[in-house]
Parts: sequence; structure tokens; C-alpha cells
Amino acid sequence: RGQRGPGGAGGQGGQGGGRADLATLWPVFVKESGGFTQASLRLPVQGASLSIQYIPLNADHERASNTLVLDASGKVREHKRYSDLPLNLKLAGSIFPLHAGSFFGMPGLILMMIASLLMPLFTITGWLLYLDRRRKKKEVARQAAALSDGVTSDAAPVLIAFASQSGTAERLAWQSAGLLKAAGRPVRVTPLGTLRPQDLVAARQVLFVVSTFGEGEAPDSARPFAKLMQAGPAALAGITYGVLALGERSYAHFCGFGRDLDAWLRTSGATPLFDRVEADHEDAAALRHWQAELGALTGTSVEADWTAPAYRSWRLISRRELNPGSVGLPTFHVVLEPADGADLDWSAGDVAEVGPENAPATLDAFFAAWEKAAPAELAVAESHGELRQVLARRHLPAPAEAAGWQPQDFTERLKLLPHREYSIASIPQDGRLELVVRQARTPEGYGLGSGWLTVHAPIGGTVALRIRPNSGFHAPSDGRPLILIGNGTGLAGLRSLLKARIHAGHDRNWLIFGERNADKDFYFREELAGWTASGALERLDTAFSRDAEKLYVQDVLKREADRVKAWVAEGAAIYVCGSLKGMAPAVHQALTDILGADALEAIAQDGRYRRDVY
Repeated sequence: RGQRGPGGAGGQGGQGGGRADLATLWPVFVKESGGFTQASLRLPVQGASLSIQYIPLNADHERASNTLVLDASGKVREHKRYSDLPLNLKLAGSIFPLHAGSFFGMPGLILMMIASLLMPLFTITGWLLYLDRRRKKKEVARQAAALSDGVTSDAAPVLIAFASQSGTAERLAWQSAGLLKAAGRPVRVTPLGTLRPQDLVAARQVLFVVSTFGEGEAPDSARPFAKLMQAGPAALAGITYGVLALGERSYAHFCGFGRDLDAWLRTSGATPLFDRVEADHEDAAALRHWQAELGALTGTSVEADWTAPAYRSWRLISRRELNPGSVGLPTFHVVLEPADGADLDWSAGDVAEVGPENAPATLDAFFAAWEKAAPAELAVAESHGELRQVLARRHLPAPAEAAGWQPQDFTERLKLLPHREYSIASIPQDGRLELVVRQARTPEGYGLGSGWLTVHAPIGGTVALRIRPNSGFHAPSDGRPLILIGNGTGLAGLRSLLKARIHAGHDRNWLIFGERNADKDFYFREELAGWTASGALERLDTAFSRDAEKLYVQDVLKREADRVKAWVAEGAAIYVCGSLKGMAPAVHQALTDILGADALEAIAQDGRYRRDVY
């Protein structure tokens, strides 16, 4: 595709079906557990499975819990025992007993008592924890103060609801609010635990930043809202939302509260703006993904990355216009390879994050104006070479503002340009990284990322690029049928999936692709025709909205409704890639009409309905 955007703690499950009868299942639990001292029952929002977390008799310590999952018939679906865990997971799930000494039994308690009498270690760690919490509170207060001026707009404010145990989710919520404010969107930040469903209905558009506490539970402050979720679905039709879920992969139920919240929102009729973003701790790639989604939501991306970029140098091998003469904007096939000759390593469906540079002409104009404004004693000409490299990747100041700056001032005061995201259109076996980039145009000229890749970056020169794993859009590992749906430069992500499938010998592939005109905008026509002729692509359907027969991809789905049902009945997965506005919601509605809302939600929960839209 082209540019994808214009520009905690915890860990955490549920099954589908009818209602579980507690009176029937409790005796089964009592028998299977062999006795217990404490038990917590967890009924999922949807599904028949009953999950019971319990402390067995003679447990190693007070956190040595087992988990038993029973289906409606009383069959044991899963029985996870603390005693069966490897040592690293026992340690990860036993932080409190380790600190208290009970992890090692009575000897541990005695040793911990002795250590407590010494106190220096606890004084130091306690002081560090205090300073960390104080730092987080100051950061939150600073971000809140930055938003206090508000944004003058007639639009309803975006509600950002956070559920935080240690302060991380709250901080990220305020950072998200700052990004929205910078884009001119009014915003309101509120703890999730203070909200009710009617508050979500009133807001219309809600972003959730939520941590998970312990084994899949809501943070303490969000438990009132979690109880509302347990009461069943609410009437949330018409609400759009996004979820950033924070967790720890060392826990069995990674991001469990975030996943439960997402499932409850969908069941309640709310519409996701994009697929849930999950972050292990503060995974930099996941946070950049969240930033990109917010940028796409606002139509701009002016904020620098929340985490420092770690780009590699890639050499620009070639770029070729794919649609000369099109009524739409020019679209290019861009090819790169590692400048250092390193091995290629990514999975089909992953994303390339490009660090763009200012256009050479823009830099020339800045230096000319800066020299005129600079004091006579400032020898600016001597620093042009090194300083040009610094300014190539940074927001440029007004020349008059920077008149008296020394070269080091530019590095210290100026923010890096934000990255731009593009779906990777190739697989490592191709020996190169390929992108499909549509030029963006602004009143000032070309878009930042697309202008850099399609106009300004010299052939043979280097491009700063890093790869972001996008596991939610990786190809199925087996040979199940695959329905690929996309429009425009969304073909890039679908092309990589097709290449991966063909390389693996799986040919039950059906591509539905849409663009403007068949004679100008049918990207990779010969390649797709060759795959169809060889049987690697079982079916190819196209939809061109500017031809005599005006068709969109959702029209093809409706026309082929029976075939879609048949493929899904055979276990097919559905992957959608392309524009968030227009195509994605229209395709979702068409699939809902064809399969039914419950069936579509079921295959989504099963990982068979995946979207990568922007």
C-alpha cells in the first residue's frame, strides 16, 4: 500500500458457546482440584467455559495458584498447575512471595525477617520506587497542563479512558491526548473506572489505554467498569473506538483485560477504528503502531516518535511509476536493499517504517535565509556539511529564530521528523524489500514520506528504515483457503501474503482488488495474471470504480456471497488491507450481511478475520 498514516503490567482468555451451570460444574472442580484454600471464578463475557483460579492445599506459597477451565458439559478443557511451570515463570508470577520470603517457605521468611532488620536495601528500593512514581506523576501533570488551554473546535471531544495500575497507562493516555491536541482535535482524558456505558454513548468516539493486572484482571481503579462488563453487553451501537492494551507476555493471559474490553465493546455493537494494539511492557514497535493509528485517525502526524528511532540504512535500488496517466495520484513501486549487506528478515504482513528527510531544495532555501539572518561573527558556512545532515532529519526552524544558534543548538532544540509507515510488498526470499507508495500532495508540495521516497531520495542513495513486526496480519501457517480483499496501495500487503503462500505451496487463494481504472491502475497485472494461469491464485476478481461498470470491492463480495459462504465454511481466513475510510467499513458491512454479525465475530475471535487498514 502507500503511506499507512498521513504522516502496564499484566497478562490475561474465554470460549464461545452457551451458559455454564455452576451447580453442575462445581462438584467437578472440587474433585479435580483435590482441595483448595481459596478459589476465584471468572465467567467470560461470551462463552460457556468456566475458569476457576484456586490455591490448592499445601501450596508452596499464597500466590502459587492453579487454573482449571471447564466447558458446559463438565469436561476439563485446561488445567494449569503452578507446580508444572518452569522456574522462570514461577519466579515471574511470584514477585510478592519472593519479596516477602514465603516463596522459599519458613526458611525464606526467617531470612527475609533478618534482611528486613537490616533495611538499607529496602530503603534504597523504596526510595527509587517513590522517585519513579513522583516522576510519572510530574509527567502526567505536565501533559495535563499542556492540554489545559483546550482546542477551539466545534467537534465533540475524543474521550480517552485509561486503566492504570502503576501509572504507565495513564501516562500513555496523556501522551495520546497531546498528539490529538496537536492535530487540532478536542480531547478529554478520564479514568475508566469513573465511566458508565452512557458516558461512552455520549462521547461517540473513545480511545482506551488499559493495563492488565495479575492473571488477566482489571487494574484496581477500573474494577467498577469491569463489573459493568461482567453484567453483559451494553447498547453501544454508533460508537467508534480503539484499544491500546498493555501487558506482560510472561503471564498466561497476556493483555487479558484489554482483550476482554475489546470483545465486550464489539459484542455491545461498537465499531473498532482499527484492530487492537497490544504492547508487551512498553514495546517500542507497538507504541509506534498506536501513534500511527492516531495519526491516521486525525489526518496528520506531527509528533516525533515516543521512543528513539533505531533505523538501519537501506539503499534505494529503483522506483517505477505503476500508473502513468492515471486520474489518481502517481503510485510507485519502490525497491530497497540493506546498505550493509545484512540478511533480510521479516514476515509477510510486516510494515516498513521510513525515516524521511527534508527535500534538498528546502534545505538549500533554509541555509540561504539563515546565512542572511545570522550575525556576521557566526561562521555558518564552515558547518554546512555536518549541519545539513542534522537538519535533513529534523523539523526546520524559522531562519530568523535560529539566527544566533550554534550548530549544536540545532541538535538539542529540534525534534526529529516523524516516521512514515508502508506495508511491505515482498518477502525475504525475493532478496529485496519492496514498497508500493502513492504520492501525497500538500499545499507546500509533496507529502513528507512519499515525496522523499518517490522524488527526493537519489537512486543509489540511502534511506533510513526499520521493520515493525505486524503479527496480527501474518499469513496463516497452514494451507487453509485465504480470501484477500483490498484497494489501491493496500495491494502491497496482500501481495506479500500471496508471495508467502505461493512460496509455501498453498494455492487456495482468492484476491479481490479494487482501484480506479483497469487500463491505468491495475498494479502488477502481469504478475497476478501469471499466478492465476499457474493455479497459484485460484481466483482473481477486480473492481474498478471509474470504468463503465462502476464497481467497488464490497460490490464483488455481495455478488459472490454464496462463494464467500462456501469458502468460509471450508475454514477460509479473510484478510483486508487498504483504506480505513470507505473501503474497510464497507467491506465489514458486506461481510456482516453475508455471514451474519455473530459468525463474523466468531471467525474474528478465531483469528480468521484480520484487517490492516490505514
